[in-house]
Amino acid sequence: MRELFFTVPNEYDGVRLKSFLRSYCSVSSRLIVKLKREPMGIMNNGVHVIVTDTLKSGDVIQLLIPDDDKQIKPADLPLRIVYEDSDLLIIDKSANMPMYPCPGHDCDSLANAVAAYYLKQNEKLAFRPLYRLDKDTSGLVVLAKNAYCAAYLAGKLQKEYTAICEGELLGNGTIDRPIGLKEGHRIQRAVTPNGERAITKWQALCSSHRHTLLSLELKTGRTHQIRVHMSSFGHPLAGDDMYGGSLCLIDRQALHCGDVSFIHPVTMKDMNFTCNLPCDMQKLLIKCDMEKCTKTLCRNTLNAYN
Repeated sequence: MRELFFTVPNEYDGVRLKSFLRSYCSVSSRLIVKLKREPMGIMNNGVHVIVTDTLKSGDVIQLLIPDDDKQIKPADLPLRIVYEDSDLLIIDKSANMPMYPCPGHDCDSLANAVAAYYLKQNEKLAFRPLYRLDKDTSGLVVLAKNAYCAAYLAGKLQKEYTAICEGELLGNGTIDRPIGLKEGHRIQRAVTPNGERAITKWQALCSSHRHTLLSLELKTGRTHQIRVHMSSFGHPLAGDDMYGGSLCLIDRQALHCGDVSFIHPVTMKDMNFTCNLPCDMQKLLIKCDMEKCTKTLCRNTLNAYN
């Protein structure tokens, strides 16, 4: 069980508890309902209260977030843990690992591995990724350990990706093209007038005549967004055969989430995490005569893989 404490500031003197929880604490309506069902789920100065009660400045509100009831089947798999505290777990996910169990990967997903890790820590926690990476996309995945942090951080993380695309690109730009399911397909996406708006910002970091190393930032979160946008732009990712990339030099899409930033939902501290470019993408840079790009990566403030 996770305990959270909030001190009522002067500007919330005389405000009802429910309004304080929703606006100041960013507690979701769903979690408030769940806490109301707990015997001592919401307390004020150590005394159980109801959400219609009026607050005074200086009051200390305590929330008791219960353990999760449902956990995914555990599987003892290696995990690269970048950071952990009472509220968050950040993993450097390898390629060829789906986020959730799926056909062909019934018990070797990130969810299975995290469930086993929580079990070893004697924690009853659900698998709560704040975003998804494709099975063959590597890099940072931020997990919330409780419903409060998951709701607070929803849509508030800044992620930067590194990719190696085919062809030579210079400078930077923005791709603003709607994405939806490709006609006749259940998984593959495409740029389509009937799709949802999708915006991708890209910056060329280094290039050869055949490939370009890119830094990318998503302004929206559509499925396969970077892969679809770069393909529609005439520069599919190396190894992304679903969207026109060649498998000659790498056997998966050369895409890596290497930088994540956000404000911690409990401590309110600025948090920034980076992780190394995986070996297969480093080798691809060498194969493409872009060894100089490794120096560019170290210098670039948006992609400091240290």
